[in-house]
Amino acid sequence: MNDLNPQLLKNGEAVGLESVQILDFDEFSLGLLAEVRKQGRVAACFAVPVTGEGGELELFALVARDRNACVAVYRTRIGERFSSLTPNCPQMHLFEREIAEQYGVVPQGHPWLKPLRFHRSWRTGVDAWGRPTDQHPRIGEMEFYRVDGEGVHEVAVGPVHAGIIEPGHFRFQCHGEKVMHLEISLGYQHRDIERMLQGGPHPATMSQMETIAGDTSIGHGLAYCQVIEALSGCEVPARAQSIRALALELERLANHLGDIGALAGDVGFLPTFSYCGRLRGDYLNLTAALCGSRFGRGLVRPGGVLFDLDPALAGEMLARLKAVQGNTLGAMELFFDSPSVSGRFEGRGRLSRSVAEDLGLVGVAAKACAVPRDSRFFHPTGVYRHLFDDLITEETGDAMARARMRSREISVSIELIRRILNDLPDDPVRAPIGPLKGEALAIGMVEGWRGEVFHAGLTDGAGRLRRYKIVDPSFHNWMGLAMAMRDEQISDFPLCNKSFNLSYCGFDL
Repeated sequence: MNDLNPQLLKNGEAVGLESVQILDFDEFSLGLLAEVRKQGRVAACFAVPVTGEGGELELFALVARDRNACVAVYRTRIGERFSSLTPNCPQMHLFEREIAEQYGVVPQGHPWLKPLRFHRSWRTGVDAWGRPTDQHPRIGEMEFYRVDGEGVHEVAVGPVHAGIIEPGHFRFQCHGEKVMHLEISLGYQHRDIERMLQGGPHPATMSQMETIAGDTSIGHGLAYCQVIEALSGCEVPARAQSIRALALELERLANHLGDIGALAGDVGFLPTFSYCGRLRGDYLNLTAALCGSRFGRGLVRPGGVLFDLDPALAGEMLARLKAVQGNTLGAMELFFDSPSVSGRFEGRGRLSRSVAEDLGLVGVAAKACAVPRDSRFFHPTGVYRHLFDDLITEETGDAMARARMRSREISVSIELIRRILNDLPDDPVRAPIGPLKGEALAIGMVEGWRGEVFHAGLTDGAGRLRRYKIVDPSFHNWMGLAMAMRDEQISDFPLCNKSFNLSYCGFDL
């Protein structure tokens, strides 16, 4: 094997494809596995057809080296069949299923190769499972793992649920009330977003980015902007960077507080449940004051932001933040000081640090297991380079740890917002975007409220998007929920599910 020196990228950087070495598959595999053994993390893996090469595909794996604040780019070529890496690298499990579904290729040796989102192959006339290619696959039609034996039974939940949550199917294998295995099947909200983006950017692209996951409009919008800015060589003004960070932290505040309220509702703790619904609205209204949309849509655009923040509005936002902060901290104190809450949360849905690392979990789910993962800390851009130095983790990996992570991040976000509003640079809020560099790869990493939002853009010779890869944090974390339910009571599933609170549409794309 040759000495491997993969191309390294910083967050928000682009590189010409001529600089990215094409490895043979064995070198690619050995290099990727060596990265993971050294605490590397598979942030994204995707395939793209080789121009003019028949059925051959190029395979890109982007491995985050968090401690070195960079991403290693591995590149190889595969045919109709290739050796699965999943048996030695569980983080590749869903990526390989995704590639099989998109291009009809087969990762040989994959331990549980099944469709992911139940769409037709992107290539005409091929299907990894030999299904009829002239018919749309039936969503949810696949094999499920089964346990047999005396007292063992199966429970199916969803895809339609009682409530306002998104559709997804959960298949439990139980012995009495104890869950032996949970398998999760999604894809009911697949919109084919990644294929829509090919040949772009299009006029509708930014709006599509803001609705990948409706509660993460700022997170996904900002990751896309970082990719486009890197490909065009645009330097975003410091004032725009500050306003972007302000919106991102407001998005985090609103959703974390909403989650704590929902968790309180799941265990019947009504004071915090009632408070948090209103308080979440207060934080959403701060975002609306900034740009007119409670979800931040229309604010972030390539090159900067579309709305400035004058001194009067900044002062008003500081005053409103101070007024709502006391109620926020009070509602959380009520919640965490209640013995009945502790009794329901502590020890429920426990996940070990080793399992979290093996699966490549990100965000709150990882940090609750003492795994330090936060793009603001390890891959900072903009104001986070000098503002964010408080990487928080919990130890126990249970539902209580995930709730406490949200509570502690709320306090950090309030302080970050205060510092941003008190020190806004005197700059323009937008810079012009030039043409995109051709035959290049760029990445954007944003710490959304659920965890790392990762985008990668690959351009053709004309500077159009040849392939665009989106990895929502939920893509990494759904398997964490399945593992957390092992040996739990099935009656604790709603609480465990809410303690992760993952996105269905962010996974489904």
